[in-house]
Amino acid sequence: MNGISITDVSYQINDTAILRSVSFQSDAKRIAILGRNGSGKSTLSRLICGLDRPNQGVIRINDIDVYADRRAALNTVGMIFQNPDHQIIFPTVIEEMIFGLIQMGVDKTVADQRAMSYLAKFGKSEWRDRAVSTLSQGQKKLLCLMAILAMEPKVIILDEPLAALDIPTQRQLTTILQSLPQTLIYITHDTAPVQNYDVAIWLEQGQVVETGSPDTVVPRFMDEMTRIEVL
Repeated sequence: MNGISITDVSYQINDTAILRSVSFQSDAKRIAILGRNGSGKSTLSRLICGLDRPNQGVIRINDIDVYADRRAALNTVGMIFQNPDHQIIFPTVIEEMIFGLIQMGVDKTVADQRAMSYLAKFGKSEWRDRAVSTLSQGQKKLLCLMAILAMEPKVIILDEPLAALDIPTQRQLTTILQSLPQTLIYITHDTAPVQNYDVAIWLEQGQVVETGSPDTVVPRFMDEMTRIEVL
């Protein structure tokens, strides 16, 4: 099927269960995965991207097994980490921009041209040889996004993309994300950015509590978070 298909996925580290029998399917363009810290959201995002292998179950994006077929997965799904310093590998912007393309098998000259076209699209052509260490957190997140967009995936996973950003940078990045044609899977504990999403999935202690419209799921999620805070 087109879209995301997660079938009976479990994941554990040593004897600790992080995710337990998680299943859902959706071909929606905007999918929110909600949960408080420790609910398994970030682990699930890594599994959906194919970076880690589930102990049980299968994850398919547009009918591609994202862990078993890594080359196809690179063309299909990309991820923006919560902390860009955990994502960025190279010392300069252009090196970071072309790395994923070269991993996909794109010729280095073509990769350079494509990377520059995306830098130009965002008005950042002058960043080409800039040291990543001179970028702010917001600028690093934009670099990660541009590097993923240059790979032209069909699906982009966003793990708390607005975390640790000031309000003007949050607003700018939100505008960019809203304009993207790709399917977005937004991982968050903050319900505000996903109020207008198509589907919300509530994850708690590694299990799906509820799936449905944000109009239904978000109020129940917020009620539970408020109850937990009161206790």
